[in-house]
Amino acid sequence: MTQQQLEPATTADDAGEGTRVPAGRSWLDRYFHISQRGSTVARELRGGVTTFMAMAYILLLNPLILSGKDVAGDTLGQKALITATAFAAAFTTLLMGFFGKVPLALAAGLSVSGVLSSQVAPAMTWPQAMGMCVMYGVVIMLLVVTGLREMIMNAIPLALKHAITMGIGLFVALIGFYKAGFVHQGKATPVTLGPTGELAGWPVLLFAVTLLAIFMLQARGVPGAILIGILGGTVLAVVLNAAGAVAPKQWASGAPELHGSAVSMPDFSIFGKVEFGGWGEVGAMTVGMIVFTLVLAGFFDAMATIIGVGTEAKLADAQGRMPGLSKALFIDGAGGAIGGVAGASGQTVFVESATGVGEGARTGLSSVVTGLFFAACLFFTPLTAIVPGEVAAAALVVIGAMMMMNARHVDWADRATAIPVFLTVVIMPFTYSITAGVAAGVISYVAIKVAQGKAREIGAFMWGLTAIFLVYYALNPIESWMGVH
Repeated sequence: MTQQQLEPATTADDAGEGTRVPAGRSWLDRYFHISQRGSTVARELRGGVTTFMAMAYILLLNPLILSGKDVAGDTLGQKALITATAFAAAFTTLLMGFFGKVPLALAAGLSVSGVLSSQVAPAMTWPQAMGMCVMYGVVIMLLVVTGLREMIMNAIPLALKHAITMGIGLFVALIGFYKAGFVHQGKATPVTLGPTGELAGWPVLLFAVTLLAIFMLQARGVPGAILIGILGGTVLAVVLNAAGAVAPKQWASGAPELHGSAVSMPDFSIFGKVEFGGWGEVGAMTVGMIVFTLVLAGFFDAMATIIGVGTEAKLADAQGRMPGLSKALFIDGAGGAIGGVAGASGQTVFVESATGVGEGARTGLSSVVTGLFFAACLFFTPLTAIVPGEVAAAALVVIGAMMMMNARHVDWADRATAIPVFLTVVIMPFTYSITAGVAAGVISYVAIKVAQGKAREIGAFMWGLTAIFLVYYALNPIESWMGVH
């Protein structure tokens, strides 16, 4: 990676050929290269606000995903989770704005949070789970510094990258359906509609209405459709609750009503509660696979999102190079460690940053604005706590649907591509394990290539992954054979 990629350009080239840099620029303009990139302070402010509105839903969804119990039966607490989510998003987005100087905002990655909730917490305590986040963040930063991140990105087939995103999308959607009570564990069948084959209660109906409303808003191209849908669903929930139509115990996350003041001090009770080691019966192999899974969950979308949004902002060239690229990648990796220390799970660049770019944002000033809005939310936790879990769960399903749109990039007529993609996508939600899906996709891809006589097309990295995942699937029989169990 060249020095030109490491630092934002200091000439008018950032804004396009022929753009002249006006004299007498303010320090704000000079620091963020606003006029150089063909923008204005007003556009940056508008873009920052728009990005925040588009991704503010994370303040509700991340606490919902991380609301479960760990192996010791402990929970993190909703208010503490909202505080941690807002703080980590504010801190990392401000870092991106001030030092990356690009219009990218970060917050808790739902895929990373899904892994923590479904795979990590059941095997270890929450402090240990957050320690896993710090570890994976450090790994990604090292990959960026050494240049290995791009090498790994190039080694994994594009179809599998799309499959991982799609599989995580279905996985997140399943969490949403389950959290809302739309899907239940059945008695005669593995899963069922509602508890007895039919929807039960107003809250789950409200989930369905909210979900449909968000889809309708998106179909009409309404900006901030997810946030508008959540706000509308919350208003309906408050009305139903005030009318006495729903018993308080029917709400998954408590009755939607304000207790006391709308403003309160942040709850930093889980900040810094990070542990390394003491994994007991989990074992080093399992810990290694967890860190590897978290790296995968937070790895693939970030580079594509950074380049995609950068291209939309006219900052990237035809080869995907853009000013401050390595800084942006490094800050994205640091987000894993920062989120772990805060107790909010790993932070990653959000594709919703494109909404701010659509409003004219071209510099890090817009990210500073977005970060400041997240910081302000630290003091309005009681307001966000009003949103019912059923309403927030609708947004999870919407996000899952958006991630599934990567299916359009897959050549379904090619079995060598379609089969690994299919296995990756379906095994993630069916086994409730992202690692299992990725492992199935990698192993099947290599096996089919070998069967086709195309073993030479398989790179060394894919062979190494296959060996690791074969051990992952065969770990229990191997341990039994060796007398571990």
